[in-house]
Amino acid sequence: MHDIRAIRENPDFYDAAWARRGLPPQAQKILETDAKLRTASTAKQEAEAQRNAASKAIGQAKAQKNEAEAERLMTQVAALKQRIEETGADEAKWQKQRDDMLASLPNLPALDAPDGADEHANIEVRRWYIQSKANPPALDLTADHVTLGEALGMMDFESAARMSGARFVALKGQLAHLERALAAFMLDLHTREYGYTEVSPPLLVKDHVMFGTGQLPKFVDDQFTAARTVSREELLFEALDRFDEEFEKRKGQAKPTEVMKELLEVAPTREDFWLIPTAEVALTNLVREQILDEAPLPIRMTADTPCFRAEAGAAGRDTRGMIRMHQFRKVELVSITTPDQSDEEHERMVACAEEVLQRLELPYRTMLLCTGDMGFGAKKTYDLEVWLPSQGKYREISSCSNCGDFQARRMNARFRNKDGRTEFVHTLNGSGLAVGRTLVAVLENYQQADGSIQVPKALVPYMGGLERISKT
Repeated sequence: MHDIRAIRENPDFYDAAWARRGLPPQAQKILETDAKLRTASTAKQEAEAQRNAASKAIGQAKAQKNEAEAERLMTQVAALKQRIEETGADEAKWQKQRDDMLASLPNLPALDAPDGADEHANIEVRRWYIQSKANPPALDLTADHVTLGEALGMMDFESAARMSGARFVALKGQLAHLERALAAFMLDLHTREYGYTEVSPPLLVKDHVMFGTGQLPKFVDDQFTAARTVSREELLFEALDRFDEEFEKRKGQAKPTEVMKELLEVAPTREDFWLIPTAEVALTNLVREQILDEAPLPIRMTADTPCFRAEAGAAGRDTRGMIRMHQFRKVELVSITTPDQSDEEHERMVACAEEVLQRLELPYRTMLLCTGDMGFGAKKTYDLEVWLPSQGKYREISSCSNCGDFQARRMNARFRNKDGRTEFVHTLNGSGLAVGRTLVAVLENYQQADGSIQVPKALVPYMGGLERISKT
């Protein structure tokens, strides 16, 4: 979300920043709508002031036994009430239009984010590999993870498809154990060595939560929804909770039975949720509507959760295997910081994600994304890409973004600085790592000539001492 006051003060700056993301000028249209909103707000306030003055004058006229003047003023008040309703409707209309425009626009890119239209303009920052191996490893064994997993009898796409359709998998036996081991290893590294606090968050969230981190309204088609029918007992209890307040408002205008009937008629019979596409959504929203103390910042959190994505924009891409799934497991990293800390925290977060790959001895490269390839809420993003021998190229396994105060404004998440003033926090998020893609990388980079998989040294303790995964 963007600060309308800042856009009023420097519209050219915002247009220039959005132009770096490939957008046409936006500020003029926003400011035109904002001007209409301010005009409607002023008209409403003036009508309210006139109504209040006239209402006060009615009492004075009646005290002076001037019934004609009182009658005239009451007619004026009635007209002003109508005027207030009309200007209030205009105010609400323009408020929604302006806020919808602001909510649909992406974050402003950082000054050091490279300009570019797509992934071809991304910049390689560094790459890592074991010195004794080639860069990337010149492996003679290049079977893909599907061939390896199915040959082991531990990766079942057919059964998953019969249950759920395409882009699902059932892992079995030692591969299911390997997935669990990877997640546990990542969590232990982040919590024990890097100071992240482990969180087990909700997987089902409400609209305002998805709005806060930027998934809504722009990416509604990429999400999965869930719903439940509200029971009659819940409807009754909700109506009872609201009864006293509603009855008091309408005292003398409606019978208790009429009020209760109307409350039951308007009570929602269905409760809607969103399945989280990433734990970033739940973790970041833990600070929504809060004013934090500055001293404990940065707050660092991590979670291992299933993630759910419709992949509406990925039709026809990565249809084979586990690279692009509707349901996948991911260990997420989230940091809540002050503006002064966020750049340093961003580099630290990237280092945490890189450490996972280094300890697993998986070759990778770190990419600085250009403005045209960054996510909606990011101002600066690094991607980590792991080497996949079967594809002969690097594939994304982690994305670490600094969102600045973009999400904080949408969530109204603030902190009180040393001077006692409140400021918006900065939020950062990153994959540490995508567990399914890490499993894919382990299978392909650790495959053996007999089809078995050597277990990375770092994972052996998490596999109960097992050093090789073989067909049983």
